[in-house]
Amino acid sequence: MSRRQLVFPDQFVIPENETERMERMVRYERHAYQQGATAVAGLDEAGRGCLAGPVVAAAVILPRDWLHAEINDSKQLTARQRERLFAVVQEHALSVGVGMASAEIVDQRNVLQATHVAMKDAIAHLSIPPDFLLLDAVKLSKMPMPQYSIIKGDSLSLSIAAASIIAKVTRDRLMQEYEREFPGYGFAVHKGYGTNQHRNAIKQYGPSPIHRKTFRGVKEYLR
Repeated sequence: MSRRQLVFPDQFVIPENETERMERMVRYERHAYQQGATAVAGLDEAGRGCLAGPVVAAAVILPRDWLHAEINDSKQLTARQRERLFAVVQEHALSVGVGMASAEIVDQRNVLQATHVAMKDAIAHLSIPPDFLLLDAVKLSKMPMPQYSIIKGDSLSLSIAAASIIAKVTRDRLMQEYEREFPGYGFAVHKGYGTNQHRNAIKQYGPSPIHRKTFRGVKEYLR
């Protein structure tokens, strides 16, 4: 597929029932395939707004005609639903890639650039090279394939929603591991977000090695 930019309608019609919602969730993918794409990857991230831990991104290539009624923006799902659908995506996806950008990279480059690093890393870990990207509200520079950014893409694209589930579950599991390595901060509960429990722990213990030291709520307590 050439690097020419694919043309998308400004806005797809929002469906009124579940069957139409499922159809709407694959409209961007189908539109890309109809214009010549052969491997469409959806990308999303988790952890941009955290005070600790990495930004985790996922890239997912789904079968062209695959549908699943429960897959949605990971923020709209319970932890139990995300865990179950994580396994579903891993089973049915043609390829899944995960990438990370550490807290150090966030501090060095800022969180947006760290997100780009994680997303490019996720693409690099796909076993099938994508020739078109669907992204949730970001655009990657210097990519060899065309891409399309969708505002609230994790609720409008099945492959982006699948990527959001992979990224969120992967990151949550990692933060649970960090709870054992750095006890006392409550990482297993709040996953690094700026809850009162987390902020109080930073005040009490100071920042851990995985805290983002340029973020407000952390930098004030560097010793």
